[in-house]
Amino acid sequence: MITVIKQDPQGSAQLRYQGTIIKHLPHGVVLQASWTNPVRDLGYTRFEPGDRFIEYYYTNRWFNVFDIADAAGTRKGWYCNITEPAIIFDDRIEQIDLMLDVWVNPEGNHLILDEDEFASSTILTERQRHGAEAGLQALLHMLKTRQEVFSDLIQ
Repeated sequence: MITVIKQDPQGSAQLRYQGTIIKHLPHGVVLQASWTNPVRDLGYTRFEPGDRFIEYYYTNRWFNVFDIADAAGTRKGWYCNITEPAIIFDDRIEQIDLMLDVWVNPEGNHLILDEDEFASSTILTERQRHGAEAGLQALLHMLKTRQEVFSDLIQ
């Protein structure tokens, strides 16, 4: 088991949960976790107890990607966080969330979330703001060209 620690832009821990590393990448890890909280209806999807999250953390990219399926294994979509590159320790993963998020449904349609919050933020450093913007563009390019985690999108 490894603990994931999601931090705000100033480095304060906001969320902690555990998962199991299932693969090591050249610049990151993939872990599996389960949604254990009550139902969370986001409007475009619902996170429900038993949902399976395959989470991709990168030490050289300004985002992470969660491939989400229900308890029966049916893909719900991908939730992508724009973040600073992950810092991976033996017992934990720390990642600073930079407010922007992207939802991708199984057909590959996407929503960019929290753009207003990101644009109006006064706590992001210039480094964080530029990294987040570059990370968003890299993620959208990966989606558009159906690379890596998006290679099996429904056509």
